[in-house]
Amino acid sequence: MSLRAGLEVHLQTSPCPLGADDVGRAVDAALDHGRRPGLAVSVVLADDALMIELHAEHLDDPTPTDVISFDLGDEDLQLEEASGAPAAELFVGVEHARRVAAERGVREERELALYVVHDVLHLCGFDDHTDEDAAAMRVAERAVMDALGYEPDDAPHHM
Repeated sequence: MSLRAGLEVHLQTSPCPLGADDVGRAVDAALDHGRRPGLAVSVVLADDALMIELHAEHLDDPTPTDVISFDLGDEDLQLEEASGAPAAELFVGVEHARRVAAERGVREERELALYVVHDVLHLCGFDDHTDEDAAAMRVAERAVMDALGYEPDDAPHHM
């Protein structure tokens, strides 16, 4: 599958349970759900070392994490499209997803796809800082994961 214009996927670590086409489908499904279809996005599937470095530098927490996103865009989506530059850069922790999947008893592919979906939904305005916002985020995640054909997972998840 060829990725659409404006979508970049970079594999910084291997092996990775998802291919670029799987990541692209997850990004686009979440963007569609969040009403920001076609947004230019760069996704980096990263190892623990890079995730720790970014987490320490930007959030003063030198531990591995699931996702870190940077909204690089302008509120004017037409300017974003015209520039060709990504409006957002997402870093997704592959090794973190692998560990959590083993702990939770789910497939690595599903856990990593959930991280991509979660991060993209943040770009679309979803938040999870309050209980009410977190509940809305879980509903959106579930809808997108269902649309992508992933098996349901209703066990508690701390993202």
